[in-house]
Amino acid sequence: MPHIEITNDLPGISGLFAQRPDTAVVLSDLAETLLRSGESPLSRGERELIAAYVSNLNCTAFCADSHSAFAAAQLDGGADLVTAVLADVDTAPVGPLLRALLKVAAEVQAKAAPVSDGAIAAARAEGATDTHIHDTVLIAAAFSMFNRYVNGLATTVPSDPSFYGVAADIIVNHGYGAAR
Repeated sequence: MPHIEITNDLPGISGLFAQRPDTAVVLSDLAETLLRSGESPLSRGERELIAAYVSNLNCTAFCADSHSAFAAAQLDGGADLVTAVLADVDTAPVGPLLRALLKVAAEVQAKAAPVSDGAIAAARAEGATDTHIHDTVLIAAAFSMFNRYVNGLATTVPSDPSFYGVAADIIVNHGYGAAR
């Protein structure tokens, strides 16, 4: 049961956005910039995968399942690839650059401290630019915040798993502004 009164039946951050449209505007604009519209060497699917990975590490089912669906809809390999990454990034069928960046994201998720020199060096050895590293760190930091918002208020998760497919269609085709 949520810790605050939510006067709608929407799960996760969707319910919070409907409850507080003023904060929804800012947060959905941030997600839109980080995951879709902002210029990045990372594809939209890769950015969504980072969000899903961090959300999974933070045990935030709504965000992990949502962003997994959004990533799967945009990545070759689809849901099988996303499932493999969430299960074990070391053995998942992703390229070495993305694997290194996911490890950077995991360090950001784990603690509010500088990412280790080793993780940065490993990412750079695989071709990471300053923009790859910047975007990965910012996505991981932002999703740690989104996850704490959703988990901190004990929001609900959808009872029907088809919710995530419908949400993926909206996000992939129309962006985060449409989700408000």
